[in-house]
Amino acid sequence: MIAGETGHPHATVWRTLRRAGISRPPRQPRERPRLYEWPCPGDLLHVDSKRFVRFTRPGHAVTGDRHVTGADKRMRIGYEWVHSLVDDHSRFAYSELHRDEKAATVTGFVARGLAFYAAHGIQAKRLLSDNAFVYRRNRSLRDLLSQHAIRHLFIRPRRPQTHGKVERYQQTLKREWGLGQVYRSSDHRAEALSHWLSHYNERRPHSSLGGQPPINRVHNVPRQDT
Repeated sequence: MIAGETGHPHATVWRTLRRAGISRPPRQPRERPRLYEWPCPGDLLHVDSKRFVRFTRPGHAVTGDRHVTGADKRMRIGYEWVHSLVDDHSRFAYSELHRDEKAATVTGFVARGLAFYAAHGIQAKRLLSDNAFVYRRNRSLRDLLSQHAIRHLFIRPRRPQTHGKVERYQQTLKREWGLGQVYRSSDHRAEALSHWLSHYNERRPHSSLGGQPPINRVHNVPRQDT
């Protein structure tokens, strides 16, 4: 724009502005991440959901073929959601696949998740979620957490870093479960979820846990190893 108004070449304008220190606004320093970890399993659970496209044949993400037929478009088979809980201390995870993310679905999922953790000796004290309507305005979820004396926390608006552990888990879920195999259909993918989850919790090395799987920290619930 300046070059057009002055009649000077773009390179000349750029060099002049650069010498004056006004060629572009200074780059703001990146905020350093604030890492945290609650001391015991159950001190804090993260909850979130991730959407996946349903399909009747392998898609372009694994085949590289982006061709879509008219029949494929007319089928409109929709989406499904993986709802997940991740323990902040151990990274021990619980996931279920559902066709929606309605209030009743979320509440039922959390109830079964709490039972899952309790079966492993983990009693949840706090639940952290984003500010989605299904979490913040969910009366049945609020009643459930009250019954279990669990405090519901919410991340600050526009601060997804606070929810980093479940966000990272969902990236791993997508990469290793969602896209890690060539499934014949989304139904076959759904059947593999429980197997992948067992692998994640019990055998898969976790970098933030010193190369150990999450189950190793679950076994230390009463701090017998500290």
